[in-house]
Amino acid sequence: MVKIAGGPATRATTRIRQVPALTRGIAILRLLGRGDAALGVHEIARCLDLVPSTCLHILRVLVAERLLAVDPVTKKYSVAAGLAVLARSALRQHTFPAAVQPDLDELSRMYGATAIAVEASGLEHMVVVALSRADSPLRVHVDIGSRFPALISATGRCIAAFGSHKWSEIKARFGRLRWDVPPSLAQWRSEVRAVQLVGYAVDEGRYIRGVSIVAAPVRMQNGSINAMVVVGVSEQMRRIGMAKMGKDLRGRAARISEAFGDAAWVDADRERRAGAVLR
Repeated sequence: MVKIAGGPATRATTRIRQVPALTRGIAILRLLGRGDAALGVHEIARCLDLVPSTCLHILRVLVAERLLAVDPVTKKYSVAAGLAVLARSALRQHTFPAAVQPDLDELSRMYGATAIAVEASGLEHMVVVALSRADSPLRVHVDIGSRFPALISATGRCIAAFGSHKWSEIKARFGRLRWDVPPSLAQWRSEVRAVQLVGYAVDEGRYIRGVSIVAAPVRMQNGSINAMVVVGVSEQMRRIGMAKMGKDLRGRAARISEAFGDAAWVDADRERRAGAVLR
């Protein structure tokens, strides 16, 4: 049983003093972190509405601190290993990955598949924050720090089903998703409604052909939706049983949600599913 001690602390209202250079530096890191392509000074300045000379000074500092790297030929900037080191340190200390890791290890052993935990950043993307790989030649490769569109696959259905995002925002983002076997919006919305009833989601080869993904939502104390996921080769996953894995994930995710202080949401979800069965 996972138990997270302590509750939300009462915070005094504090006036935050603006530090423009720091704000701009963080904006640059976020911009370069969102995409795979390196960008030049003028591209970065244009995207963030910065004066190019100011942008260049900040970039030089970030390079000196090894948070960014610059190509000496193209003069384009990209994230560097120093940023990855900071990210890994944050993930090690963060409570959600630590709380789910024992379950992920057990899931990967039980099902011979890769078990992962993801955190969603709004409707932008989700990030793999913990994982456990099965000792099997038929496994899907993924790394801590891997990013995916927030609404894609089984995890995306969980976010759409249990998050607090407006349907208009979800619909706008849905059109940008790339699937191997894309569902129609109507199909996908029907699947999202089904997820609300059963408490877990299945993507059987739609996102990646030949790969099946089962996910269950973890409700965090701030209302955001994370997920616990099992990923494997479709043939192997069908032999085990998608529903079996989904129910297992649902129970584990509910326990983690309760540990993070959202027992009321877990109880409401159980009542909703029980009511659906009675109807």
